[in-house]
Amino acid sequence: MDHCKPMILCISGLDPTGGAGIQADIETLAAMNCHALPIISSLTVQTTSNVIETQSVNPDLIRRQFDALLESGLTISAIKLGLIDSVNTLKVIADILRQNKKIPVIADPVLKAGGGYDFGNDDIIEEYKTLILPHCQILTPNTQELSRLSPMSRSEDDALKDICNFGCQYVLLTGTHRTSPDVSNRLFSCPPDQLDQSWSWPRLAHEYHGSGCTLASAMAAGIAQGLDVSNAAFNAQQFTWNALNRAIPRSSGQSLPDRRA
Repeated sequence: MDHCKPMILCISGLDPTGGAGIQADIETLAAMNCHALPIISSLTVQTTSNVIETQSVNPDLIRRQFDALLESGLTISAIKLGLIDSVNTLKVIADILRQNKKIPVIADPVLKAGGGYDFGNDDIIEEYKTLILPHCQILTPNTQELSRLSPMSRSEDDALKDICNFGCQYVLLTGTHRTSPDVSNRLFSCPPDQLDQSWSWPRLAHEYHGSGCTLASAMAAGIAQGLDVSNAAFNAQQFTWNALNRAIPRSSGQSLPDRRA
């Protein structure tokens, strides 16, 4: 398996609905012909509408799981980060990234659930910026998450440049929270004069559980398979849009994406 499929380390929360978090990572990577190496960062109590509570996994356990993966001889082609809900977990993950600088990192800054539950207090956000962003090849925030990461910026461009100042190489910004008829996503490079690319996708009628997790995992798959950032971003958006378009609408809560190949 190590020879046939790229292996992607996923550090994400556990979602009992199966729609988001580590389950979304595993489903997406399997559909895109990659193999997930899953490490759970947080246990959650949630519905498809909102998160009720979370409990961080012991950071030492996360570290030991990662060390065991390396000791077993598995080759990690990319690292995908999802929910990180404690400063101590951030520090352990940052240490892992610091010691494995050659592995590309794709991070989904999960700061708030669709129903409003807030994962990231000010301390976590500041630590995320200083500990995680310097190691990120690609960050995949939505517009609300971008605002949380750069609250003092006057414009979207200023916020993107602020993220770049922390060392991130690319930002794939999604426009699902805007009110425009179509969804416009933007790939922004650091420095910005190298790449600033946008795509427009038909806005779907419902709300979806795990769309950001799906996008970041699909982006990690493309990078692990050797695609350049632009092509990986397009493929990830296309995969995510198709998964959402196939989702079965629910009478209450958000729809669960169908992540088939």
